[in-house]
Amino acid sequence: MNVMSSVIQGAWRLVLAPPLVSLARGPARRLTCPQVRPFSSKRVKGHKKDHVKMEKRKIEKQEVEIRQRMTVAALADAMNKDFDHVLEALLNTTMDLDALQPHTVLEEKWIKEVVTRSGMKFKWANLSETREKPNRDVQRRPPADPSLLVSRPPVVTIMGHVDHGKTTLLDSLRKSQIVATEAGGITQHIGAFLVQLPTGEKITFLDTPGHAAFSSMRARGANSTDIVILVVAADDGVMNQTVESIQHAKKAGVPIIVAVNKCDKPQADPQRVKQELLAHDVVCEEFGGDVQAIHVSALKGDNLLALAEATVALAEVLELKAEPSGPMEGLVIESRTDKGKGPVTTAIVQRGALKRGCVLVAGKVWAKVRFLFDENGKEVKEAGPSAAVQVVGWKELPPAGETIIEVESEQRAREVTTWRREQEEQQKLEEEQSAVQLKQQHHLEEYRRERAELTHLSWRQRKAALYRANKTQFACRPSERQQSDEARLPLVIKGDVDGSVETLINILDSYDAPQQCDLQVVHFGVGDISENDVNMADTFGGSIYGFNVTASRAIQQLAARRGVPLRLHNVIYKLIDQLKDDLSAKLPPLAQQTVVGEAAVLAVFDVSVGKKKVPVAGCRVQKGQLDRKLRFRLTRGQEVLWEGSLVALKHHKDEVQTVRTGMECGLSLDGEVEFNAGDVIVCFEEHEVPQVTAWDPGF
Repeated sequence: MNVMSSVIQGAWRLVLAPPLVSLARGPARRLTCPQVRPFSSKRVKGHKKDHVKMEKRKIEKQEVEIRQRMTVAALADAMNKDFDHVLEALLNTTMDLDALQPHTVLEEKWIKEVVTRSGMKFKWANLSETREKPNRDVQRRPPADPSLLVSRPPVVTIMGHVDHGKTTLLDSLRKSQIVATEAGGITQHIGAFLVQLPTGEKITFLDTPGHAAFSSMRARGANSTDIVILVVAADDGVMNQTVESIQHAKKAGVPIIVAVNKCDKPQADPQRVKQELLAHDVVCEEFGGDVQAIHVSALKGDNLLALAEATVALAEVLELKAEPSGPMEGLVIESRTDKGKGPVTTAIVQRGALKRGCVLVAGKVWAKVRFLFDENGKEVKEAGPSAAVQVVGWKELPPAGETIIEVESEQRAREVTTWRREQEEQQKLEEEQSAVQLKQQHHLEEYRRERAELTHLSWRQRKAALYRANKTQFACRPSERQQSDEARLPLVIKGDVDGSVETLINILDSYDAPQQCDLQVVHFGVGDISENDVNMADTFGGSIYGFNVTASRAIQQLAARRGVPLRLHNVIYKLIDQLKDDLSAKLPPLAQQTVVGEAAVLAVFDVSVGKKKVPVAGCRVQKGQLDRKLRFRLTRGQEVLWEGSLVALKHHKDEVQTVRTGMECGLSLDGEVEFNAGDVIVCFEEHEVPQVTAWDPGF
């Protein structure tokens, strides 16, 4: 019994005793029972034991530049918000909103509070000024020491009206046949030639186009010359381009020599030419002026030596001198792309010596001279002042009219061109920023004007009023992108030389009929038609216009497959005529009305047709004839009462198709119309006529 009682007491102690935990010696032993399984939680399909943390998408916040002592208006501008937005952001704060004005200066904590509550982040504005880059451009050298100067040949420009004999005059001077090779018999480029006279003197001649389209070329020729020879035909007299050439020469401050050409013709009147020049302030020597006038015949070669002597004499009076050595300075007269040589320029050397291997800069383009050719295509090693040469070695095609300056190395040339490109980009950026600021100013003025009537309201009332006013406007907002049904003609312009492209662009700038058809130049360049040009025209749905360029058979086939029109011309006015025809073809036809006959209403009576009475007008045809198939118009005085078709046309009791002048008839109209004696009924025919563009380029 004692043993059993001790066993029972020990068991109760085990049951009632608390779990043993030893803080000093580690965890107590856990009593386990092999018959008892641990509890297991039920797994549910689709649930994982470990929770996967969802990655939150990062939200890019707008960054606002802030600075000390910002006004409310400045903070709103920095956030691209309005004044009321700043007030809303400061709601439920200790800030007194009623005391805030646009010019109120905010503390730093309130500036940060507004930005944070607006869902943006702030950064302090960088107050340090950006360090300006050093100027890496190159300029012309200062004038040379007069003791180093030597006489140079004069640069003479031949100017005048088209077909007055300018190129024929040069042909006779250098015994060549340039005019026979020119398309249409007119000069369409600036040509530069060195002519050596029998007496030994040398003269560099520039032949400029006389056509009205080439005004920019004539201006460039006048600005790069010493003397202008104005060629005027003795049988034609002073014409439009003659006057324009005089203006170019006077603007450039260049002296003029008048060459009265075609004096061999029976109808020639040189005296009339000199008198007509007086109206344009060109006073010849025989009228007391200082302008030499030489009577010549370019075709027969008469009196050309006198013209050359007059040119040399004027050059001696002008004392033309230049520095024969040192770095070269010159002018780009013309530029083109040659298949075998690449970019080629015709240049006039104004100072120094141009040699093979020297490095040149013209605008944003540079060159290392590989070859120099004269006007006959003969290679030369060096060219001095007043020489006209073709320069090969340009990395890109420089624009005509640019100044050429020699630099010491290729690295220096790259620095200059990079600097000029950066300056051009900076200037464009400033112009764009000015345009944006101007638009913003207009928008701000409109914004203030719209809210001028709401200034007496509190900001809450102002917000509610603006919401009510703009609720319908925002709901009915049109799509940002709309399809336009307006007529448009995109163009890709290609020319053989830079001057030709410049001329075409200048002509297109004079387009003044965008309300009829929108004319767009999507691309222009120098050289033959390429696959890229066809792709560009195909993308924009336009046409390719080429002047003095060609397109290979593969390019023509590609353009035909793509449906891209190729307009290739070698005469400028034919190209413009083709362009005007294409513009006119884009325009919808115009409805034109032709009056066929007129009749006067003499009496009005009713005729019963079934149970309905139809008003009938008794008329007499006064002009032409009335044809039932055509349309009619009823007029009373100057007012048109009705327009439509006839229901019936009768002569006596017979239905007829036409009624001629002097005959009487009865007719009823389609519709309810009341006739009065004295009304006039007009019979007219409608037909469509093609619309012609209103653009007139002036030639």
